[in-house]
Amino acid sequence: MNDASPDASVDVPSGDIGLATGAKTPAKTGVKARAGINKSLLIPLAVFVALVMVLAVGFRLEDPHFLPSELIDQQFPDFALNELNVPTRIITHDDLIGQVALVNVWATWCPNCLVEHPELMRISREEGLPLYGINYNDESVKARQWLVRHNNPFQFNIVDNKGKLGIDLGVYGAPETFVLDASGVIQYRHVGPVTRRVWEETLRPVIDLLLSQSSRSPQTKEG
Repeated sequence: MNDASPDASVDVPSGDIGLATGAKTPAKTGVKARAGINKSLLIPLAVFVALVMVLAVGFRLEDPHFLPSELIDQQFPDFALNELNVPTRIITHDDLIGQVALVNVWATWCPNCLVEHPELMRISREEGLPLYGINYNDESVKARQWLVRHNNPFQFNIVDNKGKLGIDLGVYGAPETFVLDASGVIQYRHVGPVTRRVWEETLRPVIDLLLSQSSRSPQTKEG
């Protein structure tokens, strides 16, 4: 914290210097000075340790890729943004309503988006689940080229090149994936790449539950 060493900060009066009677005075002064400096160093150390403990408690989650969201159990935010491959088409909140679906936030600058891409392609092919993309803080030309090169798993891609929708969703970065129920309500949020394990152990159970609830809801209304 300080450029001067502890010994250099000790100011010993010249009258105390002596070979016999005054020899112990500088030593005691030096010990006290060093003790004072050590105590001053302990204060920021204690603050740092307390901060680490608070953060550890705050982020101690069963699933390290899941972060709580204020939007859980709330409608997906309203928006009206262009579609990536058909720029004249405007996508809105209403386009997300009707089926249980995944909304994936991705970008060409995101390495983990490439990591999860094969699993998203598999989900698109095999699971019969609508998969919508949000191209986040990206360049549309690069994004279209990226999808041509790696294939496109999304039914449509929302262009969020200014990050406004991402802010409304509380997005930390990419990739992030949201599970929506058939009413467009956010039921789950996953931060990080969607791997096969994440799908089997985390996302699929949530989706299966939502699908079972959707299948029962018409009967409940008729009754």
